[in-house]
Amino acid sequence: MIAWILVGGRLTPSPALLTLPRPALVVAADGGARHAAGLGVTVDAWVGDFDSSEGVQVDAPREVHPAVKNETDAELAVRLALGRGATELVFLGAFGGRFDHAAALLLGSVRLAQEGLRVTLTSGDEWAWPLLPSSPLSLVLPPGVTLSVVACHDLRGLTLGGARWPLHGADVPLGSGWTISNETNGETVTAALQGGYALITALWSGAQA
Repeated sequence: MIAWILVGGRLTPSPALLTLPRPALVVAADGGARHAAGLGVTVDAWVGDFDSSEGVQVDAPREVHPAVKNETDAELAVRLALGRGATELVFLGAFGGRFDHAAALLLGSVRLAQEGLRVTLTSGDEWAWPLLPSSPLSLVLPPGVTLSVVACHDLRGLTLGGARWPLHGADVPLGSGWTISNETNGETVTAALQGGYALITALWSGAQA
């Protein structure tokens, strides 16, 4: 089951958003609920401490948590979605906003992928997908998209196709700039690892489909 998790970063209208699979469940994490109207979705559950949703009006059941807690609002939303049977998570509003929240969300997505979930993160113009040895990726992206592999661990045996500069069995150190700012060539992007874990990121303008 696909769940959309609306989180508090920016969301840029983009034709690429129309390619997303429609959700069976929509969970808003606090101020992320403001994205619901632009996405044309109904929020099924609204969770958080509600410190960033002033002025946001959403007709949805609320799950209110104290401000002093051990989980972010996004984590609370994920927990609720998984409790309702979600097996694929799409985070909308994933980029922008507070860096600490965005970084925790990106790294947390790797953990979720390690637990067997399919995860996509987007703000309309920026996208990311976890890449693990057990979960190679195949992505249909238009040509001219800025494509990066962000090494979140020392990578072993990275193979990347569908890019201007392909890679075959490359070892990439943690945080290396070597695999940043590649470019799609119009072919299906394929990525696979033998060891480590990473994030595949894509950046394209709203003019690109």
